[in-house]
Amino acid sequence: MTHSDRPLLPAALIVVATPGEAAHLTDLSAPFRERLRVQVLVSGVGPVAAALATQRALLAAPYALAISAGIGGAYPASGLEAGDLAVSSRIIQADLGAWDDGQFLDFTALGLSVLPGPLESPEPHADPDVQAGHFPAWEKAAQVAARSGARLGPLLTLGSVTGDHGAARQLQARHPGALTEGMEGAGVAHAALLAGVPSLEVRGVSNPVGPRDRAAWRIPQALAATRRGVEAALLTLLDD
Repeated sequence: MTHSDRPLLPAALIVVATPGEAAHLTDLSAPFRERLRVQVLVSGVGPVAAALATQRALLAAPYALAISAGIGGAYPASGLEAGDLAVSSRIIQADLGAWDDGQFLDFTALGLSVLPGPLESPEPHADPDVQAGHFPAWEKAAQVAARSGARLGPLLTLGSVTGDHGAARQLQARHPGALTEGMEGAGVAHAALLAGVPSLEVRGVSNPVGPRDRAAWRIPQALAATRRGVEAALLTLLDD
C-alpha cells in the first residue's frame, strides 16, 4: 500500500492561545500517530483570533474534533483550585450583549443572533441559546471529564479578563454553574459550529477569577492539567 492509498486518519485540531501552551502539547501527536492525526495550532489571544485561526484550519483539512485548550481562572463558586481541570458542557461567549442602567441584556433579550442569515429572517429553527453565543460542547464531553478526573460544566469566554470580585459574582449569577473563564473557547466553538465540526474546551486552572495576584498563579500545574484533559479527549475520540 502506498502512502496515498492509506485510509485517511481521523484528525483533532487543538487550538491554544500562546506558544507556551503549545509547547506542553505538541509531543502528544507521537503516541497517536498511527491512529490519529493531531495538529496543535497557536491562534493568538482572544475570541476573534481563535475563531479566525480555527476557521482557516478547518477549511484547509478535515477534522473530527476541534479542542480549545489552555489555562484559565476558576470562578470562586466552582470550588476549583489551581491545578484542577475543567471540561466544557457548554462554551459561552459571556460578554455578548448590552448594559442598560446596570442590567446586562444578552442577545436573546436584545433579539440578536451570532448566526449568519438574512437580516429580515434569522434562522427560524436555530437553538436560541446558540443564537446568544452559548455553544454546545462535544457529545462526549462527560466521558472526557470522567476519564481525566475533571469537573464538567459551562466554561465562559470573555474578551477581557475579569479582575474584581464583584464582576466575578455577576458572571456567576448570570451563568449558574460556570467553572472557568478564558479568552478563546467561544471563538473556537463558533468557527467549529459553522464548519459542522464538534468542539470541546479544556481548561487547566491557574488562579481564581478576581483581582490579579500573579504571585498566586500556578501555571505549571495548570499546564499539566490541560495536557491531561487534551489527552483524555484524544483517547475518547479514538473510542469511536
